[in-house]
This record gives sequence, C-alpha cells and structure tokens, in this order.
Amino acid sequence: MCLTTEGTDMHTVGVIAPETPEEVSDIYQELSMPSEVVVKEVARAIALDPEEYDQRVSGEVIETARDAMFASLLTVSVGTKAEYEDWKAGFDGDIREIGNENVDNVVWHVFGQQAIAATYQAQQNAAIATLQRQAFGEIYSKIVRS
Repeated sequence: MCLTTEGTDMHTVGVIAPETPEEVSDIYQELSMPSEVVVKEVARAIALDPEEYDQRVSGEVIETARDAMFASLLTVSVGTKAEYEDWKAGFDGDIREIGNENVDNVVWHVFGQQAIAATYQAQQNAAIATLQRQAFGEIYSKIVRS
C-alpha cells in the first residue's frame, strides 16, 4: 500500500501505525493466527511431512513469523533529505538516525515521541525493510514481550 502526499515526492508505505502500547499488543495478537497459517503453508510448499513439521516448527518459529509480519506492515514515511529535515523540525521527540548523512533520501517511522530514521541513496525497498525491522526491535519488541 502506498499513500502519496499530494504535491511532493514524500509518501508513506505500510498499513499499521499503532498509537498506544495497547494498540501494539492488540495488533500483535491479531497477527497470531495469520502467522501460523503462513508458516503452515510454507511448510506445505517445501513438503515437510507432519512429523518433520512437529519437530522443526516450534512456538519460536511462529513468533518469528509474527514479528516479521508485524514489522513488515509498519508505516514508513519516505522522502528526500530536505523533506525529512522539514518534518524533523516540527517533531518534538527523540529521533535515532542510522546510515550515512551524505545521501539524498530518508525513511522514518514514528511511535509516540520516538522516531527512527534511516538514510539511503537508491535502494528504497531495502531501506524500508531495514527500518521496519529496526523499529520492531527497538520499539515494539519491548511492548509485545512485556
């Protein structure tokens, strides 16, 4: 899903943008069954027999799938360095920036008063995926594991 901000190159990708820890927990719980289904279908596609499935697919495997699904659905703003700097000037929270400051583009994700931003030159999809995993690891994993 791509929502474009009219009149600029800046846009948003992703479908979930939780605003509270309770909403994070609710969304994470809602992904429980879909993550199990995805793991089962992948196991079927690689022809794991039921005994092998039981031996290899643990709760940890299902949890990893749920973590990955949650992260990959997070909203991410995508823009030029100038667009990011404009947004940043109006943000009154903590921002962790990763990457090289001498590139042209930035992706960022916000949860409450926390934001994580990553710079990139040409690999937008890779930057988005990296940022989503960083956001899950730094912000959301603490909430869903508490």
